Amino acid sequence: MFTNSQRQEERTGKYGTPRVKYLQELVNQFQNASAEETKEKIVANLANFAYDPFNFTFLRQLNVIELFLDCLTEPSEKLVEFGIGGICNACSDPANAALVTQNDGIPLVIQCLSSPVRNTVNYALGALYYLCNASNKEEILKPEVIDAIKSYAAAGGVSTSFSNLAQAFLDQHVPQLN
Repeated sequence: MFTNSQRQEERTGKYGTPRVKYLQELVNQFQNASAEETKEKIVANLANFAYDPFNFTFLRQLNVIELFLDCLTEPSEKLVEFGIGGICNACSDPANAALVTQNDGIPLVIQCLSSPVRNTVNYALGALYYLCNASNKEEILKPEVIDAIKSYAAAGGVSTSFSNLAQAFLDQHVPQLN
């Protein structure tokens, strides 16, 4: 976790595949895959790489953030779940968050709040926490979005993670509620 160039070289060895090349291979496999299950596994793998700042530049270079956004429009709940997971993981970086915003990803992330898949909702809450800023808060802080997030904040008995993350969002971005 949280790799640097020296650590990456130690882990892959002299003859290992450089990280950017490995990520490119994953993107190529995704683009050439026809089986839904294969695509799901690849996106899950890419999402796991999206938490590490060492990979952020590579993910932008390879258009992986856009690939995650594309997954949010798929009918497969697993692709949506893993796509929003990748976005959530990557959005802690302002450059990645800006890419999501520039590529009209905010409505797609908001749409994930109504998913029947618990992880998808949790990832959407986390992504919105990082995405919300002065330049896009009007798009995010719409009454229906705030109402949905308030309902998750009030659902402590149902899911503590939803409740805590939703409350953190409200505390950070909707100060008039405090």
